[in-house]
Amino acid sequence: MRFFSLFILLFCVLPLQAQIEEEKELKPEMDSLAPVADPKYREDQFYATLTYNLIQGKPEGYSQYSFSTGISAGFLRDMPINKRRNHSVALGLGYSYNNIKHNLVVNDANGQNTYETRSQTEFERNKLVLHYLEVPLELRWRNSDSISHKFWRVYAGFKVSYLFYDKAQYQQDGNVSYKVINDANLNKLLYGTYLSVGWNTWNFYTYYSLNPLYDNVTLTSGRKLDMHALKLGLVFYIL
Repeated sequence: MRFFSLFILLFCVLPLQAQIEEEKELKPEMDSLAPVADPKYREDQFYATLTYNLIQGKPEGYSQYSFSTGISAGFLRDMPINKRRNHSVALGLGYSYNNIKHNLVVNDANGQNTYETRSQTEFERNKLVLHYLEVPLELRWRNSDSISHKFWRVYAGFKVSYLFYDKAQYQQDGNVSYKVINDANLNKLLYGTYLSVGWNTWNFYTYYSLNPLYDNVTLTSGRKLDMHALKLGLVFYIL
């Protein structure tokens, strides 16, 4: 009788155990969903850049020191132009902050600004801070799809930048500081071209302004000031 009772118990338990194991095997398949391709996906609609401002067209005696920071961020509306959606154009709006540390000193002399280069031993700090609103327009190529976000990209663009605030600050040793705000001789509109190339998160970025930072300015030495902005750095895309 004991043997018979044990046999009946095993007969009832084994099918139940098998059913539990079967449910465990089926559960991951029932809970997991295969990614579905989106036929109307868009890429890289938010961006942020971190760059170094390297001034071109420098007059004699001009030099930069420390790190001249460039930071920008904005939104780009991605508009695919082919069925695969790996070719597109993008139009956007952004903001740019630039802190150029150099030895070009701006002085306000009776309402007229003068410009001269000085030795770095003559001052503790001298910088030009520029704030722009930007309108970029891009032509885009990428080998992406809606499922994988790791892909190569090559984006070439043209950008119009509007200067809405600027400050030139010169500080001698100690607490003596001079400021020139909203210099009328700075170009309010900058036009430039740029290129971003990269894979996944890391993308190299370069920008060059087609017109100079200053409009028809002459240094006290008599040389014309014809400086252009060259930016080198990284751009990061989101969504």
